[in-house]
Amino acid sequence: MSRDPASDLPVILTCGDPSGIGPEIAVGAWQALGAALPFVWLGDPAHLPRGTKYREIATPAEAMLHAGAALPVLPHPFPAAARPGDPEPANAQAVIDVIARAVGIVQAGEGLAVTTAPINKKVLKDGAGFPFPGHTEYLAHLAGDAEVAMMLACETVDPPIRVVPATIHIALSEVPKALTPEVLRRAIQLTAEGLSRDFAIGNPRIAVAGLNPHAGENGVMGTEERDWMRDVIAGMRSEGYAVTGPLPADTMFHPAARARYDAAVCAYHDQALIPIKTLSFDGGVNVTLGLPFVRTSPDHGTAYDIAGSGRASPASLIAALRMAARMGSARRG
Repeated sequence: MSRDPASDLPVILTCGDPSGIGPEIAVGAWQALGAALPFVWLGDPAHLPRGTKYREIATPAEAMLHAGAALPVLPHPFPAAARPGDPEPANAQAVIDVIARAVGIVQAGEGLAVTTAPINKKVLKDGAGFPFPGHTEYLAHLAGDAEVAMMLACETVDPPIRVVPATIHIALSEVPKALTPEVLRRAIQLTAEGLSRDFAIGNPRIAVAGLNPHAGENGVMGTEERDWMRDVIAGMRSEGYAVTGPLPADTMFHPAARARYDAAVCAYHDQALIPIKTLSFDGGVNVTLGLPFVRTSPDHGTAYDIAGSGRASPASLIAALRMAARMGSARRG
């Protein structure tokens, strides 16, 4: 089997919530990838599905030697057992510590990138007082409160789709106030920087979706596009950014339209995520732009309802690992 982007470093995969589907899809990913894309599973091996062929290693570098024979595991002891579908708050701090340890490994130059398995924020809050809304905010904190943006990407469709919501987990009624000129500008900047640094796209083309139907239709259906969005985009073009818009969101995501840009910056969460999840529900990857290290994750949650049943698909995790390897290799040059 040919190897994914060449590197002498493995991707570091966190265990996520061990009561969710994370352990079983990690095994599924290893069975699919083997030595083609070496990665390390960071967690408690007692939480892996019964019968898993794994090998405990002392350093990430050992994964490059053993990935084809067994799942390489950097052991991280947890205080409690993991029962599929039954989250255990006693394990919350260990889940948090695994994320921090994975980041430390990559920042020390011992790992190529971080891929994170799903966590449950309520369990972490209940069990360990986790003060962050989610993975992304915690990773930004670990990176010294870096300014970040969320990208959802799928490169298994043609043309690829990459979307960045300028506003994320807020009510739709709050979006017009939250979507300011500076917020839009920073989303475009982070997108351009990420595409250039992590996807090796020179002078990336960015399309910006309007906030309103038909991008406001010259003020008939909303005025944000006319009042300030056009000015932000024109100003960034004058600075050398290859950015277009604001465009009607309902005509931005068919194949011919996607061929005209490398990423779409959208006004709000569902405007960005509905197209990608419709085009490839299992192939989407969550990428955090703006971090000093590469981070990807599958675009799904812990799926407690099917954990341990053998029905969880590793497809999104496989895509996340592959994207992490490509991005890590691109960043290393």
